[in-house]
Amino acid sequence: MNTAQTLGFPKGTKLLIIHADDAGLSHSENQATIQALSTGSVNSYSIMVPCPWFHEMALFAKTHPQFDHGVHLTLTCEWENYKFGPVLPVHEVPSLVDENGHFPKKRDVLKKQASANEVAKELSAQIEKALAYGLRPTHIDSHMYSVGSDPAFFEVYRELGKKYDLPVQINAQLLTMVGLDPDTIIQEGDFLVDQVHLGSYDHFEKGQLGNQYMDILDNLAEGLNVILIHTAFDDREMQGVTINHPNFGSAWRQIDFDTFTSEAVKSKIEENGIKLITWGEINSLLARH
Repeated sequence: MNTAQTLGFPKGTKLLIIHADDAGLSHSENQATIQALSTGSVNSYSIMVPCPWFHEMALFAKTHPQFDHGVHLTLTCEWENYKFGPVLPVHEVPSLVDENGHFPKKRDVLKKQASANEVAKELSAQIEKALAYGLRPTHIDSHMYSVGSDPAFFEVYRELGKKYDLPVQINAQLLTMVGLDPDTIIQEGDFLVDQVHLGSYDHFEKGQLGNQYMDILDNLAEGLNVILIHTAFDDREMQGVTINHPNFGSAWRQIDFDTFTSEAVKSKIEENGIKLITWGEINSLLARH
């Protein structure tokens, strides 16, 4: 049985969450995400608590509870000139930062230097900060899936889901992407996303990213699917944030925004008999089973 069936849907049902990552990263990211939720097909998003523009997105989340949001747990900062670090004082989590108090750029650096105890402290603090703001997240997920840098970090992630009674995004493809073996990591009782879909750099380079998303919708498998996108504008702010980082850079994020606010995507969803679902709706269904 796929996850859609375990939630009570008939065989053949194609469930889809169109999820915008990285809200809170910048003003541009926030405004594009808000527009995509309000006028487009995006039906869920997650917020990066440690980032400078968290406050703006947190206020939106509080005043617009109709939009499904999660906490985008953050342990890495991949950008060249735009930096951020933990919500806890650096002296409490020294293994999570570089000499300037910033998160490392890459998962392998995080794996090499971070302690699981400090990962747990910082990620708990990020969720607690969101809750203290009055947010009511529907799920927990992970920036760059950095919780998969080490099996011990992933166990922290799983336990946070249990502690806060929220589903955490667990998916075999994402685990493989970060170098973990799904067969050894996934446990009985884990709530699984059947398929996670991401745009590819190859399609972006060829100017085919929007077409790739259309193909994903045309070929969506039955079960629970998530399309992970990053909505922002290709403006001076995002060009500065993502300088020398075309992969998920400002031009890429503009394509994500343009595609998932288009009428063409809405038509594709309808044509293919796809049912949009949110993490909040999943929570309600899980509570009944």
